[in-house]
Amino acid sequence: MTYTLPIFATLVALVSLYLTRRTSSTAAFFEGKSESGVPPGLWTLVLSQTTTWIFARSLMNAAILGYYYGLWGTLAYAAYYLSFLTGAVIVDQVRFRYGHDSIQNFLRERFGKVGPWCYNAAIALRLISEVFANLLVIGILFGAAGGSAYSLSIAAFAIVTLLYAMMGGLQASLRTDVFQMLLFIATLAILMLITLTTGHFTTESIFFKPFVANEPGPVLLIVALLQVVSYPMHDPVMMDRGFLADRVTTRKSFYHACWISVLCIISFGSLGIIAGSQALDGEQLTVTLTRLLGELPMMFFSAALIVSAMSTLDSTLSSSAKLVVVDMGAANKTLFNGRVVMALFMLLGLGFILLNNKDLFSAVAVSGTASMYLFPVIIFSLLGNQRDIPVASYLLSFVIAIGGAALYFFETTAGTGILGDAHKYTKLLWICCFVLVTTCASFWVGIKIRSPRLQPAA
Repeated sequence: MTYTLPIFATLVALVSLYLTRRTSSTAAFFEGKSESGVPPGLWTLVLSQTTTWIFARSLMNAAILGYYYGLWGTLAYAAYYLSFLTGAVIVDQVRFRYGHDSIQNFLRERFGKVGPWCYNAAIALRLISEVFANLLVIGILFGAAGGSAYSLSIAAFAIVTLLYAMMGGLQASLRTDVFQMLLFIATLAILMLITLTTGHFTTESIFFKPFVANEPGPVLLIVALLQVVSYPMHDPVMMDRGFLADRVTTRKSFYHACWISVLCIISFGSLGIIAGSQALDGEQLTVTLTRLLGELPMMFFSAALIVSAMSTLDSTLSSSAKLVVVDMGAANKTLFNGRVVMALFMLLGLGFILLNNKDLFSAVAVSGTASMYLFPVIIFSLLGNQRDIPVASYLLSFVIAIGGAALYFFETTAGTGILGDAHKYTKLLWICCFVLVTTCASFWVGIKIRSPRLQPAA
């Protein structure tokens, strides 16, 4: 078993490289079209949307939350995948109601230069965190943090993924996503079949943590449901795939991606649940699973993480290139500039690993809280079509949400204790409620101030 995982990772990398076509077209590199200009079909989009959102970090989060908080922890993480439903509404409104070809152009029309500036800053940080988190999972799979196996696996994974992403851009990402998602589904199916034969899936193990409203699992479920409205809008990977095909194909791709993703996340998270129900004191998730299932199922467990990490990473790099070159217009729209941006984001992600932050969920929580500045944008501006919202309201919402995200980050990493001794997810719920209320209030007040006064009768 010692060399099985490295061999598997090598084979996945080689097949991904084989499927990649070096493109000479900016439409293929930045827009995912074929060399003849044809957009991707329905199931290419479905599989791409699904595999790029089932991050290696997401699988680990679902399992870890199930391990510590039972079914409610896994359901809380699965709730984030309802973002495909809200994302479908956002894309449909921006593209087909208002006629924009990007989120940035919609925000620019409503809020001037400040609109896309705030948005680009938020999603740039998200893209860097995705590079960091997926590389981190790979390192953890192959060795102890700081060890030679840990460092070499991260470096090798980064180089291979960067290589084929630079060759084909978004088109390469879409092509390899189909292969990687099918491989992931097969791997997960085998893992679940093996696990079902062990007899550990019982009603008692699934419900080993009862529902208690103020416990971390249910609290996190409420947080997810609060964030799921704005969460997809700040995810460039999802949004980019919403602007590639026609209206019907796009809508269907989001709906199918939703149920497939939720099913995969709950399935993987259930492994954490059964491990948590039978864990010994001080035992870690992977140690418990290995004791319960054996070495072979754990090989499939790790294989699923490798596939999902690679599929997410190439898509993240493609979205990074599009963000800087196309959406921000920071460089000429050339393949060379797109490839340079990919390399820079990969280096930034590698740099974040040096910060030694191993709380995989913290990136989701921080990013989800920051995204909540878009909640009033969606409610008032996108759905409500309010066009008289002051830029100051938008900017204030951005500052409040970023402040809330920063507060949660420092509460969990530095232990500032500003919010007392409550559980970190309870603190997160408080912060999210505050951000939600104050950002919506800033828009409401701005609309009232801008509303035309009644003129006196002549």
